[in-house]
Amino acid sequence: MKDLYEVIGVTNSASQDEIKKSYRQLALKFHPDRNPDNPDAEKNFKEAAEAYAVLSDTQKRARYDQYGHAGVGMGDSGGQGGFSGGGVHMSMDDIFSQFGDIFGGSPFESFFGGGGGRGRSRGRGSDIRIKLKLTFEDIAQGIEKKIKIKRSVVAPGAEFKTCPTCQGQGQVSTVQNTILGHMRSTSVCPHCEGSGKRIGNHPLGAGPDGMIKKEETIKVNVPAGVEEGNYMTLNGQGNEDVMGNPGDLIVVFVEAEHEYFIRDSENVLLEVTISYPTAVLGGKIDIPTVDGKAGLKIPSGIQSGQVLRLKGKGFPRLRSRSNGDQLVKIQIETPTKLSRSTKKIIEDLNKNLEPIHTPYSKIDL
Repeated sequence: MKDLYEVIGVTNSASQDEIKKSYRQLALKFHPDRNPDNPDAEKNFKEAAEAYAVLSDTQKRARYDQYGHAGVGMGDSGGQGGFSGGGVHMSMDDIFSQFGDIFGGSPFESFFGGGGGRGRSRGRGSDIRIKLKLTFEDIAQGIEKKIKIKRSVVAPGAEFKTCPTCQGQGQVSTVQNTILGHMRSTSVCPHCEGSGKRIGNHPLGAGPDGMIKKEETIKVNVPAGVEEGNYMTLNGQGNEDVMGNPGDLIVVFVEAEHEYFIRDSENVLLEVTISYPTAVLGGKIDIPTVDGKAGLKIPSGIQSGQVLRLKGKGFPRLRSRSNGDQLVKIQIETPTKLSRSTKKIIEDLNKNLEPIHTPYSKIDL
């Protein structure tokens, strides 16, 4: 993938103001309204916006500087399309809504005639965004999921004609007399909603726009190690426009809550309670892991609250052959009901134990 600093046209030591200024220049250069019917310009426009979404955020930029594209969830996944996290992948509407204020006020209205929100996305249908819940076991191993979606497609037999209102442009202009003279403004055509086409032959069962809803089953190959909020883009699986050009399907991953585990990035956290004799004498216990079970050695004399580490028993790291670790916090169970004989044994043990020389310490607040 392209280096994000190269996409923006700055070095990795650039200030936030320099990054913002360079992005503004690129956005103006490749804006769809300045480059109609130019897919390369639209691609460059989106790449710049996605790069700016990372580099303008100090936390995301730090992760990118340290880990590269994997640190912000960008990359390829099984040839199905982009795999992203933290809002990196964007539709055109996302770009206009999130970064409009980078120019001050309403930049695209002032530079390109205003309005035109829907007209900007001409050339493809809208994206579909769904959530896919995954268990920790799914995430640890990677899994293929089948999901059902309903998307808008052009109805069989539907015919479209050029919109007579906008003459196929998708936008209409109006002129108003003001104290400053004649002011021209541009807005989305109200009759074709920016598509430049209107339904001619209306098939039975189709909507007023000539579209129908079609249910489809889609396979999603989920890579091992994904996190909550990561998402995968399946190109061409979204809604169609009136010309039959589809948008994308965006699958957002959601982690199901686990009975025992808590996730911390690629690591797994588990709390285990052991008996007092095991804490004193040590031993070996079996504990659950995200991919099965493992034996954990308890050292003699372990203290309550101590954390043991099982290397490589965490989640796989994306686009890496390594795994995180499983961190096990030990709690010691103190018996509350004792028989006379057991109590006598503990009293004798206490007499023979060495006293604690410094029983006091300051609480760390």
